[in-house]
Amino acid sequence: MIITLNGESRSVPPVSTIDALVRELNLIPAALLIEHNGLALHREEWNSRALREGDKIEFIRVVAGG
Repeated sequence: MIITLNGESRSVPPVSTIDALVRELNLIPAALLIEHNGLALHREEWNSRALREGDKIEFIRVVAGG
């Protein structure tokens, strides 16, 4: 499946949801904010949000600092 991930076209294994994509890419959910086709998602939505060919995903890593 081809999606746009952080502004770049990328081939990813066919997965059904945003949550499945996060797991497939071995990302740490607690450190992520996700935008799907221009809409910011609450973490509770990741499992029910379907991922389709051509979707635009932005992963924003949250970093604590001081």
